[in-house]
Amino acid sequence: MSDDPNAVPGEILVGASGKPGQDLAYRYLLLPFGNRHGLISGATGGGKTVSLQRLAEGFSKAGTAVFLADVKGDIAGLSQPGDSRPAFIERAKQLGLDYAPEKFPVVFWDIFGEQGHPVRATIAEMGPLLLARMLDLNETQEGALNIVFRVADEQGLLLLDLKDLRAMLGYVGENASDIQTKYGNVAPATIGAIQRQLLVLENQGGDKFIGEPALDLNDFIAKDKNGCGYINILAADKLMRAPRLYATFLLWMLTELFAHLPEVGDLDVPKLAFFFDEAHLLFSDAPKSLLTAIEQVVRLIRSKGVGIYFVTQSPLDVPDTVLGQLGNRIQHALRAFTPRDQKAVRAAAETFRRNDKFDTAEAITQLEVGEALVSMLDAKGAPEVVDRTLIAPPAARVGPITPLERQSIIENSPLYGLYDTPMDRESAYEVLQKRASGRMENVGAKPASTTPVGAPRADDAPPAQASADAGVLGKIGGMVGGLFARTNPKRMSPAELAARAALQSAARSVGTQITREVMRNIFGNMSR
Repeated sequence: MSDDPNAVPGEILVGASGKPGQDLAYRYLLLPFGNRHGLISGATGGGKTVSLQRLAEGFSKAGTAVFLADVKGDIAGLSQPGDSRPAFIERAKQLGLDYAPEKFPVVFWDIFGEQGHPVRATIAEMGPLLLARMLDLNETQEGALNIVFRVADEQGLLLLDLKDLRAMLGYVGENASDIQTKYGNVAPATIGAIQRQLLVLENQGGDKFIGEPALDLNDFIAKDKNGCGYINILAADKLMRAPRLYATFLLWMLTELFAHLPEVGDLDVPKLAFFFDEAHLLFSDAPKSLLTAIEQVVRLIRSKGVGIYFVTQSPLDVPDTVLGQLGNRIQHALRAFTPRDQKAVRAAAETFRRNDKFDTAEAITQLEVGEALVSMLDAKGAPEVVDRTLIAPPAARVGPITPLERQSIIENSPLYGLYDTPMDRESAYEVLQKRASGRMENVGAKPASTTPVGAPRADDAPPAQASADAGVLGKIGGMVGGLFARTNPKRMSPAELAARAALQSAARSVGTQITREVMRNIFGNMSR
């Protein structure tokens, strides 16, 4: 689709205000302010998905990578050219545009590994606060989990998957009398409660998400050969049956991006646009400490070149401390049938810069499908006066794709084969098993129960040793003949793929030891 003749690089055409046939005022999202975050809200059926897709297409064309969750299965159409719907052709004509179908570079992801590349994270990368949120632990149980992480850190025990965490919980429970003098009491009932919650998480499919090879976030921020940013689509229709897992997973992604991306300040084009659909799930029943952490991440991550766009039904779903940081706004229709609906309408109206031509609250209830109130940041970074806007139609297909179309995209992905095979290297579970059986590899190692908590052990890998291991891994990486240099994993043999995944995971584990403490400080020193 061609934009209006006045469009210039650095803008995403959102739509136009005014009546067809008269002078139209085109509305743009300015890419230099794409990292100032945004909100797309409105009742079901009002057109939020079309607005989301329009922005995603614009970011991709500009070279910005995009991440979004496909909750209903209708975002996958971004991978296919538009089907020239009469309604879209007519809308383009009203806006003075030529409708031209277009497809975009897409990578499909799926925690369960069924509709896309598997997505995994290690226990260590999740950290105690996010894991406690995922497991729905109370304050006492969360405190015990922090102790487990601290003991694992001090003894150099890697926490990678659920069996590692179970083994560490058992170890802490068996050595509770030694541990309580340093960290406080850990009751057997508390350990048992956490173990039961782990079972619930496993039954929800959480064990498929936790493990290795862990996702390398650099694979998210990539461009195709034409310079378009890849649109990463997470299949979330099945994931939504476990809404807490969904919300925690997306929050984990944000914190990982914050931890690992360098400071870049304000760029002409953002590195990544992150769309958080069903955003109310992130804030529902969240403890104050977690809300504070989310607010900090949202406020600070823009300096990493990342823009976060919350998609939800009502602005009331987003806390005021976060809502105040969202500079680009698209508000579709809301229906004021109940007192809460009426409150949502007033709240939405009050967040916009007033337009003297109409009553904003009244307009929100009168918007038609495909129409929205739009206020973007202007060239000086100030919110524009809100105006009724007809949203430009997307160029890609709006709606689901067939299983054959999805499979074709997956098999032709640049990441095909890289994450598909799970790994299980030596970590806390294996080390503790060796200790328990008395088959210690290091001569002179003492039983775990006779060594004071936190004391150096011959069979442990302290942080200094981890740094040395990182150097060894670097040498190994050079010896395997450029495994990291190849851009297309499909051309690698199965052995090469396994070696590359192992080296990447090992290197990230070393880095995680360093960044983990930093991230815990960001989350209010919750692990202390």
